[in-house]
Parts: sequence; C-alpha cells; structure tokens
Amino acid sequence: MITCVVIDDDKNIVKVFSDILSLMGLDVLAHGYDGNDAVELYMKYRPEILFTDITMPKYDGFYGIAKIKEFDPNAKIVAVTADVSSETEQRLNEFDIAAVLYKPFDIQRIKQVLTQKCKINLK
Repeated sequence: MITCVVIDDDKNIVKVFSDILSLMGLDVLAHGYDGNDAVELYMKYRPEILFTDITMPKYDGFYGIAKIKEFDPNAKIVAVTADVSSETEQRLNEFDIAAVLYKPFDIQRIKQVLTQKCKINLK
C-alpha cells in the first residue's frame, strides 16, 4: 500500500482529500496543518508521497518543501493549491516536485496525477 501524508491549513480539505486518497487505496499516515508539520511528519513517517498546500499561515508549503528537499532530494511531493500565479508556478518548478494539483480538485485529476506523475498503480 502506498503511504502518504496530507498537509493543509483547512481541516475540511484535509478530511475530504484524505478520504479520497483512502478510497483510491492509499494509506494516509498522518495529517498536518502547516509547513512545519509537513517537515516533522515527513521525518517521522517517511511517506512515499507528501501532499501539501502552498498558502498557509505561519509556515507555508514552500517552507515545508524546501526543508524536506534538503533532507531528501528525492522526496515525492505533490502541491495542492488554489494559487495559479506564475510566481508560485515558477517557485514550485525550482523544487522539482512530482506534480501540482489545483483546487478545487476532482477525483479524475487526482487519479491522473497519481498514475502519470507519481507512477502509482491504483486499485
């Protein structure tokens, strides 16, 4: 089973997104609510994929991605964001993340990202 961690400051999004991933056969190991949680939970669980929001108060997703990539340059990270600005897209490209999912997300797009970008076989 593919393991993952979900990070977003909106607890409702964390719940819905985690439920979708579970239905797709992924094992959601933990939830976090800012970039610092992303780093701590990645270090603790070493998930195969980390899903993180970008725009969060205090520690944003860029903070979490940067720290995780310092520790593990091969970490598979998927950004989940509503920010479609070219600045955000450029910053994400600099981190060599696996994919970007734009909110509002839909099940078909999540499946596409997991199978094509993350190379995961879903049930």
